[in-house]
Amino acid sequence: MNADKDYTQRWFILGFVLIAGFFIYLLQPILTPFLVSMVLAYLGDPVADRLERLGLSRTLAVTTVFVVVSLLLVVTLLVLIPLITNQIKVVISLLPHWGDWLQHNLVPRLSNYVNLDPELFNLRELSARLGHEWQQAGGILARIGSSFSASSMALAGFLANLFLIPVVSFYLLRDWDRMIENIRALLPRNIEPTAVTLARECDDVLGAFLKGQLMVMFMLGIIYGTGLWLIGLQFAILIGLIAGLASIVPYMGFIVGIGVALVTAFFQFDSWWPILGVIVVFGIGQMLEGMVLTPLLVGDRIGLHPVAVIFAIMAGGQLFGFVGILLALPVAAVIMVLLVHLHRNYKESHLYHASRKS
Repeated sequence: MNADKDYTQRWFILGFVLIAGFFIYLLQPILTPFLVSMVLAYLGDPVADRLERLGLSRTLAVTTVFVVVSLLLVVTLLVLIPLITNQIKVVISLLPHWGDWLQHNLVPRLSNYVNLDPELFNLRELSARLGHEWQQAGGILARIGSSFSASSMALAGFLANLFLIPVVSFYLLRDWDRMIENIRALLPRNIEPTAVTLARECDDVLGAFLKGQLMVMFMLGIIYGTGLWLIGLQFAILIGLIAGLASIVPYMGFIVGIGVALVTAFFQFDSWWPILGVIVVFGIGQMLEGMVLTPLLVGDRIGLHPVAVIFAIMAGGQLFGFVGILLALPVAAVIMVLLVHLHRNYKESHLYHASRKS
């Protein structure tokens, strides 16, 4: 009798998952603001919980989180966007000079060993194209009014999503703990302990990457950008930003950042001291990441393997675009936890311990 009940329960759960997946597939075009809001609510929930423990009401705690995050975001954008925009313009303008240097200095030396076409390093055409595209991008806002009739629906959809994200995030964050408890109460009693255990393990993985690793990326971007700016390197802010973003994969930010910074320093300076300074900056960043940032912000929580991170981001982007990139790490974390759970059950099952027949 119990076997029949378990069989019926499994079919019910499988049917529910399939129906939910089918509706998610149908509603995919409108899910982006809700998925972004869920990620933001998940990230903001621990802060709101701490403010509640200090005596604030849930609504006031959520409001405080929103106001502080909004101010930080606005200030950061106002400071970074002009700096990054100017540095990108300078990079585009310098591409022809770098291409000429490569053609006249690097290509002749490499030609002794490899047959190279000098036009391979001709960056003048690339610079012209990038400059044209950059000018078009800069004039988008000026042309929005004139092209509104032709793309009014797309623009209206973008503005609606832009408005929905903070609104939905606020309500999700305010009711996050209540929703989690309601979901837990709906689980069948016999699988509730296992489901809660798996959910906590998933939260550990997501915490390590969506909370801790994002903070590590942000701090490394500041450290690299500030250090390169102090030694007078061009594009310091841009290189620091790139290195910080690439740090989502361990050591990738260091490799990409120091490579770009050394090439830039080689073209900019006539002395070896600034190049040595670049090495020192990234060496300090690596030491701070290993001894301070990662232990403090990520801790000993289980994380995803760097190869799994790369594959998850690329697969998510290939399959579902921006939404896939957004969900890549959470989904990969859940899959990893489930695989660990299945591996543990397999090692304890009769399939693993079955005796060999002679």
